[in-house]
Amino acid sequence: MDHAVSLLTTAACLVYLAVFLAAGWLAARRALPDASPGTVLPLGCAFGVSGLAALPALAALALGFRLPAVLLAGALALAAAILLWRGGRRRTPLPPLRRDPGDAAQWACVLPLLALTIWLLHTHILREVDGTYHTGQSCYGDLALHLAYIKSIAVRGVFPPVDPMLAGDFGLGYPFLCETVSSVFLVLGAGLRTACLLPLVPALAAVYGMAWQLARRMLGSAARASLGYWLFFMGSGFGFLYFTGSAADFASIFTGYYTTPTNYTQQNILWVNPIVDLLVPQRATLLGWSVLFAALYLLWRFCMEEESRLWLPLALLVLPLPLIQTHAALALVLCCLVCGVYTLLCRPRTRAVLLPWVGLAALCAAVWLPETLGTVIGHAVNGENMLRLHFNWVNNEGGLKDNYFWFYLKNIGLVYLLLIPAFLHARPRQRWFYGGGLLILALAECVVFQTNLYDNNKLLYIWHLLGCFLAGGLLWDLFARLRAAAWQALGLAAVCFVGMFGSVLTVGRELLSDYQQWSADDIALAAYVDDSAAADALFLAPDSHLAPTLCLAGRQILCGSATFLYYHGMDYSDQYAAMVSLYARPDEVTLDAWGVDYVVFDTTALTQYSGDESWYADRYELWYQNETYRVYKIEQDVT
Repeated sequence: MDHAVSLLTTAACLVYLAVFLAAGWLAARRALPDASPGTVLPLGCAFGVSGLAALPALAALALGFRLPAVLLAGALALAAAILLWRGGRRRTPLPPLRRDPGDAAQWACVLPLLALTIWLLHTHILREVDGTYHTGQSCYGDLALHLAYIKSIAVRGVFPPVDPMLAGDFGLGYPFLCETVSSVFLVLGAGLRTACLLPLVPALAAVYGMAWQLARRMLGSAARASLGYWLFFMGSGFGFLYFTGSAADFASIFTGYYTTPTNYTQQNILWVNPIVDLLVPQRATLLGWSVLFAALYLLWRFCMEEESRLWLPLALLVLPLPLIQTHAALALVLCCLVCGVYTLLCRPRTRAVLLPWVGLAALCAAVWLPETLGTVIGHAVNGENMLRLHFNWVNNEGGLKDNYFWFYLKNIGLVYLLLIPAFLHARPRQRWFYGGGLLILALAECVVFQTNLYDNNKLLYIWHLLGCFLAGGLLWDLFARLRAAAWQALGLAAVCFVGMFGSVLTVGRELLSDYQQWSADDIALAAYVDDSAAADALFLAPDSHLAPTLCLAGRQILCGSATFLYYHGMDYSDQYAAMVSLYARPDEVTLDAWGVDYVVFDTTALTQYSGDESWYADRYELWYQNETYRVYKIEQDVT
């Protein structure tokens, strides 16, 4: 019976997702009636993901993040799909899809990376092994954060959401729409693993498909686009040279923890592979790029190919982007600024040319400002160590400071070496569009937008994306001048080896990595909390980043991991002091002042915080226990 219910729930979730994707694909068809399947499918996925982020959140503002809001959002998506299918009041029929021979080259590039990334997500997100949950190297830290947000939003139903990692009603300053796209499926009854994975598959299709289509549109050929595509997603610097000293050094790539050719801080190597270290562990990056890459594609056609009518599809696509990934929204703004300057300087200043820009800016500003002022922008301004000046990104992260250009050369490798000749080789429109990337580089090298300096790479990789495309165009054109096919093949093989070998090793390491993230006792505690604790219950628990009551059950804890709280700019000193005091020197006044409902004891509570469990055992009910945990229920004084 439980299995049948689970199958029905999964089917309902798939239908719900399909409604949003159908609306997205139809929106893509209406926006680009001359497009081929290679464009419509990933662009439609981008529109579908954007709608999945926007519509449930919009409904939740009035109804809370609960089932009625989720169902209302689904009904709105269905209505949009029907309207797009019928063609509005004019009943404009959809034209047939155009056949494009270049689509074959696109799928040859997209499908292998799509399969690789889906496999990594399968092995890295709540993979059950003998009753425990396992993960890989890149998700051991970040996954816990995302699961906590996803589960908390669905369990509490409060919207905009509050931060479950800190006692009190602190609004979530994180771009939370990258989490709500999974929370909707929890509300519909899916399990946490299913809910987490479902929206990521169409998002990946959008990332890979639209990256290739953007390169194709910029560079003018499938061959150039394919080379630029691989240089971005599988490109790497010269970090592999640090592991060539001995067989043991080389073997350490596959056995160490973050000792890879793209992430080796001891030698100032921090330019990570975008698949295993950005798309797989960082949901905001994956979902943000799924919308951003599609937006850049539309921006190219809107600005550089003078398709002015695309301003509205572009604006509608990106309306929720700041709360999906704020860095992606900022990158898009900077690219639009450069494209706007290009329009003013290189195109006639007529109403037909300028009004679409006004419409795009006005519509985005009207939505983006209200949705961000009280959330991510307010948090960036008011949070500790957030918005500040800093030059030279993370060059000195491991205590080693390199020459500025050598740092980027050894990190990025061949593409960095080719940037200037590729820029000179490019056509004027390509140079202007790359100018948006240069503006991103200039800003990201001088201003930090969050406590964690490293996170500026979420901006820098957009500059890098456009640079890889220019480098791919240059390399292909150079080898095309060789008359002998054998020399062309040899040259391309050498380029691929030098430019990608480090990432090949990094991906291999990630495929082999396997760590237990939550034990059977962790899972059992979370399941009991799910069934028996109120949605708004507050737990006193050790501040581990893997606390099961937080990450797997979504309940608020007094003080979460300092790793998460510090890098989110949160002042957690009072909550941390209260947590330590309530373990080592408990008293009823402090318990009541913070409103603690349950106290969790394990080895960490007893040893690291010198927890006085006997004080709780003498006064309160033992609410739950297994071999690892004992949880006491605190009866609040109602007088």
